[in-house]
Amino acid sequence: MRGKQVFMEGLIAHGVEYIFGNPGTTESPILDALLDYPQLRYIVALHEGVALGAASYYAQTSGKVAVVNVHVAPGLGNSLGMLYNAFKARAPLVVTAGQQDTRLRLRGPVLGHDLVAMAAPLTKWSVQVERADEFALIMHRALKIATDPPAGPVFVALPIDVLEQETDLAPFVPGRLYRAPEPDPAGVQAAAELLRSARRPAIVVGDDAVSAAAEVAALAEQLGAAVWCEGIRAHQVMPTSHPNFRLGLPFDAVAIRAALDGADVVLLVGGPFFEEVWYAPGSPLPPGAAAIQVESAPERLAHNLPVSVGLVSHPRAALAALRAAIERNERGESRAFRDAAAQRNAALRALKAQDAQAQRARAAKRWDHAPISVPRLMVEIEAALPPDAIVVDESITASIELARTVQFERAGDYVGARGGGIGQALPGALGVKLAQPDRPVVALSGDGSAMYSIQALWTAAHHDLAVVFVILNNREYRILKHNMDTYRQRFGAKPDRAYPNMDLVAPDLGFVDLARGMGVEAMRVATPGELRPALEKALGAGRPFLLDVAIEGRA
Repeated sequence: MRGKQVFMEGLIAHGVEYIFGNPGTTESPILDALLDYPQLRYIVALHEGVALGAASYYAQTSGKVAVVNVHVAPGLGNSLGMLYNAFKARAPLVVTAGQQDTRLRLRGPVLGHDLVAMAAPLTKWSVQVERADEFALIMHRALKIATDPPAGPVFVALPIDVLEQETDLAPFVPGRLYRAPEPDPAGVQAAAELLRSARRPAIVVGDDAVSAAAEVAALAEQLGAAVWCEGIRAHQVMPTSHPNFRLGLPFDAVAIRAALDGADVVLLVGGPFFEEVWYAPGSPLPPGAAAIQVESAPERLAHNLPVSVGLVSHPRAALAALRAAIERNERGESRAFRDAAAQRNAALRALKAQDAQAQRARAAKRWDHAPISVPRLMVEIEAALPPDAIVVDESITASIELARTVQFERAGDYVGARGGGIGQALPGALGVKLAQPDRPVVALSGDGSAMYSIQALWTAAHHDLAVVFVILNNREYRILKHNMDTYRQRFGAKPDRAYPNMDLVAPDLGFVDLARGMGVEAMRVATPGELRPALEKALGAGRPFLLDVAIEGRA
């Protein structure tokens, strides 16, 4: 058999269903082989970043490995921004690129470059197949490394001549790998003792805690602990309506410390802790607070912060063990611990009610404003969403209103833009829809973000992916204006000045025309009264649909 057959049959054996890509000449053996392997569906993108972004979100949503195929050095270069986001999101990807014929290596061929070196900084493993006999082992290893905790992208360069070489080595047969470690009992006991003695425990969850959502909620209730999430996240671990859930943490140490103020024990589960935008001195934890950290692999454990107890374990196993240890320690003791936890839960419930009332008042204050207020938009989205809808969020400055208004009750109801590189929502929604074809998918994107990957609309139309794209059009890079204010304050620059090059005007962006030009039905929403009918029409269309919503900009 030939190298290309080992490649294709290896993917099929490992349960791969889709190849996300943008075609190129050096990929001709793979594209031609697709005719012989109808089990593999090729998702065509018009830009490599769109292909990689869609694949990353497919992998994050489905839990399956996604395969990307891009074209030599420029194509790989086009995808690197999205590869960074996938790397930060720990998405299990096998990214491939066609490479020029190895016999041309010393002649400097057109589009040739060291692809392995280009991909290496943003992958767990980067390699080129040098002969067909290597295909079976390299693909087996690539698929394994991509899914080994912590998951993440790998890269394989595929020279065109090696794809056509003969080999006697068939693809490896995949086995079932049980890789979830159990927590150390001594560590569990030490952590349980800290949590039981806490006067005001807090929990901070990262994306790796998503598989332990029920355990997070149960432990929070047992302890009477507030639960925070990361400011930039891919998943909603805790139901947003849960009384113990607060919000996402801010982006500098002082602000994080203020949010966690009063906490004497902080349990960190499944994240980098903490990703900051602005430097601020000191620890992000309150003075004197003890830290407990749970991670699925050692690399993040105590990486940025000293911890009192660190556990390497699958988060679900660790949290279940912590709950059991705390319950064991309760036996024969007074009710003081349970009473204190109940009081903390009651206080958090009251605080949640106050926050909800404040958000309703905020929405009512600007209810009929035009351009449409962001709080009003989020109320209308919450009312229009079907119960099983998935929201793909890249609303940037509107994300706080989204978090305060729209209820996400299951871990898979929300998918965010991990990594922070913009342009993720439009291609990401394609991957989410492929992973969850029976659920409605709504992508929320700022206007600036959408223009990074607007070609995703063509792919949605081409593959008939019924995604509703909601463009939050404030005609500006609003986040940059906020950050400019922060910069000027922090570095003593002159305040109250203009915001150069941050307005998306002259000309205005015509998203309705752009969508229609790529085969996607679209309409403009300019007044608050048009919102609900437009959302209902888009959600009921059963095909790709874009809403260009005129929202308020920076006051």
